Amino acid sequence: MVRDMRMRMITAGLALLGSVAASLVVGQAAHADTTICEKYGSTTIQGGKYVVINNVWGSNAPQCINVTNSGFTVTQAGHNNTGGTPAAYPAIYAGCHYANCSSGSGLPLQASNSQFNTVQTSVSMSYPGSGVYDAAYDIWFDPTPRKDGQNTGAEIMVWLNHTGSVQPVGSRVGTANIAGGTWDVWEGNIGWNVISYVRTSPTNSINFAVRSFYDDAVNRGYAQRSWYLTSVQAGFEPWIGGAGLAVNNFSYSIGGVVQSPSPTPTASPTGGNGNGGGACRVSYSKNEWQGGFTGTVTVTNTSSSAVNGWNLGFSFPSGQKITGYWNADVTQSGSSVTARNLSYNGSIPAGGNTQFGFQGTWSGSNGDPTGFTLNGTRCS
Repeated sequence: MVRDMRMRMITAGLALLGSVAASLVVGQAAHADTTICEKYGSTTIQGGKYVVINNVWGSNAPQCINVTNSGFTVTQAGHNNTGGTPAAYPAIYAGCHYANCSSGSGLPLQASNSQFNTVQTSVSMSYPGSGVYDAAYDIWFDPTPRKDGQNTGAEIMVWLNHTGSVQPVGSRVGTANIAGGTWDVWEGNIGWNVISYVRTSPTNSINFAVRSFYDDAVNRGYAQRSWYLTSVQAGFEPWIGGAGLAVNNFSYSIGGVVQSPSPTPTASPTGGNGNGGGACRVSYSKNEWQGGFTGTVTVTNTSSSAVNGWNLGFSFPSGQKITGYWNADVTQSGSSVTARNLSYNGSIPAGGNTQFGFQGTWSGSNGDPTGFTLNGTRCS
């Protein structure tokens, strides 16, 4: 049996005493529409890329979740926790949680590693019309590259929504403008630092770089660059009810470019019809696991003038298929791939570079792409 300690506050000024133990049972690989009613049941989706957990740690009431290939829905929840701690944390995650690890996440990953800057995630959620809950990311850090046991570094919570009088651990210490929103920042310590970002206007979706919130926590003195990211989780903490809470889609990627917390789009053309080709140099790196990979492409403009609007063409040698992408609009036809700039990264200054990434599948071999051309000009 493994342990997971969580404590939350339900009303302002209510101190949390002691700790709550939770168990997690490793499940089997899932297909779409798998139902989990076991308190600590879990399963995997998308070939093991993500783990979904029921995780009823603070209640004896029944809870069931329906797991699909993109997320889950809470279909039954009879919770009635009126004080102190939430009843559960049904969630989907990438990384490791008490030795239950997803595949290909690249975690644990030290926050001082340049790859940490490329960790991106997004979620789309649905909320019921009743119940008391919060909808939140739970992002864990440990001083060591831990894959099992309780993390003791920092727990970053990103609250997209909450109902009733529930509030995070600790006390409010300020505000922050991150990922296109304004957040009340809370901090407390329950054996590790809990830094919670509560959105001042609720939302049901978000797309952000993990470092954007972690940078803020480090700057406030609540986290350290030497700590390791161990998991990125998104789900719900229900106190009362909970049926109807749903993660419709969840994504996690490593290898893309981190934009600023509130990027300002530039007036650059889209579609890659740009002004001139220019000389170019391309570098490629990948993170690979059995049957899957992420690739990062860096395009450097080696000409003496800026490129305004770009498309980059290349080919895969071994039948790889792209299944997702970021910081570019990527299309594929057979082995040929075209990546076009987005509204905020269409200009590459002379001597400057841009970067984008993608996730894909492979079988047999996973050779590097070849034949890079920028706006029709062959790159070195």
